[in-house]
Amino acid sequence: MSAADTPPAPPGGRGKVMSPDEVAARLTDGMTIGIGGWGSRRKPMALVRAICRTPLRDLTVVSCGGPDIGLLCAYGKVRRVVAPFVTLDSIPLDPWFRAARQSGDGATSIEFTEYDEGMFMFGLLAAAYRLPFLPTPAGTATDILRVNPGLRTIRSPYRTAGAEGGEFVAMPPLPLDAALVHMNRADVRGNGQYLGPDPYLDDLFAKAADRCYMSCERLVPSFDGPVQSLLVSRMFVNGVAETPRGAHFTSCEPDYGRDEVFQRRYAAAAGDPAGWQRFRNRYLDADEPTYQREVKRT
Repeated sequence: MSAADTPPAPPGGRGKVMSPDEVAARLTDGMTIGIGGWGSRRKPMALVRAICRTPLRDLTVVSCGGPDIGLLCAYGKVRRVVAPFVTLDSIPLDPWFRAARQSGDGATSIEFTEYDEGMFMFGLLAAAYRLPFLPTPAGTATDILRVNPGLRTIRSPYRTAGAEGGEFVAMPPLPLDAALVHMNRADVRGNGQYLGPDPYLDDLFAKAADRCYMSCERLVPSFDGPVQSLLVSRMFVNGVAETPRGAHFTSCEPDYGRDEVFQRRYAAAAGDPAGWQRFRNRYLDADEPTYQREVKRT
């Protein structure tokens, strides 16, 4: 996208602060979108829901997948998924991803590129450092090489312990047009802080992307002092959206855990066309405040 094509900054001198709908408006058809979090944990669900309300199509989604991929598949936004898994954690496989993969209808089926978790991480690392590949032992002697015939292997040229003559997967980069991540806290400049037990790969998503948009539980003016849990640097962030409970129904520890009851309701609705339409009408097709209000009523 050229500078002339770049959407204007949010109005009113807000700098990087924007709404989920403003974030979604900056995305275009056919983009490769990376989504942070892990399974059904700390997903930027408010941003995903905002995408679902747009006419965006033909997205390639790169993710340690969970309901982010499921919802985007349910709304027909996805052309291809690149992931090591697509799980709801307490439910083994997202039902909408399953339906999209098993569909024989070309209009609803999607492409899927599967990598080992280690390979996936190295693909993001390669993209972050703008490298043509990175060697990794992950995936060697597995069927990953069989189901991805385009992958190549490489032998170490160095005489170092454990490397001499060893064969490695030459993992290609996973470059992203945009990344979406969710943090516990963020400041108005775009620094993001996680407070839970795991950073996941969110910093790599931000670095591997041409632009990064971050939602957060709470926006603060600034962080005081060197805070070790600052994960995402403002250098890589183009927009920040304050979205309390914006990771719902996935977890965002320690602010809240996964809403298992609502997650089961989501999975059950996927198996019933009439039930899914009611679910969409009530929770998804309006706006984020409506979603949060209706969730509280359930």
